[in-house]
Amino acid sequence: MSGSGAIVLNETVHQPTRLRIMSMLVSVDTTDPLAYGFLQNHLELTPGNLTTHLRKLEDAQYVAITKEFHGVKPRTWVQATAAGRHAFAEYLTNLERVLGVRARP
Repeated sequence: MSGSGAIVLNETVHQPTRLRIMSMLVSVDTTDPLAYGFLQNHLELTPGNLTTHLRKLEDAQYVAITKEFHGVKPRTWVQATAAGRHAFAEYLTNLERVLGVRARP
């Protein structure tokens, strides 16, 4: 938030596809990564589209991508980082503020 009191939404998270990716990643336990193929299938994205958005999230340090081999088959795992979970929670808080929603104690 700037000094003027304006509410600023994190543009990296706010982009619709990245918002969907982050929503899926933060919905699982912090120790559970999701398979690249699982994300691709559930979000109905092309491999190139998913990779582009994951790269943007990885550059922001919001996701960690791990590659390994299962036999001869490569597997890619994606996990929200602590910074990514924090950014997502902050994004939701700011979105609620933009929408005028106030949490009741």
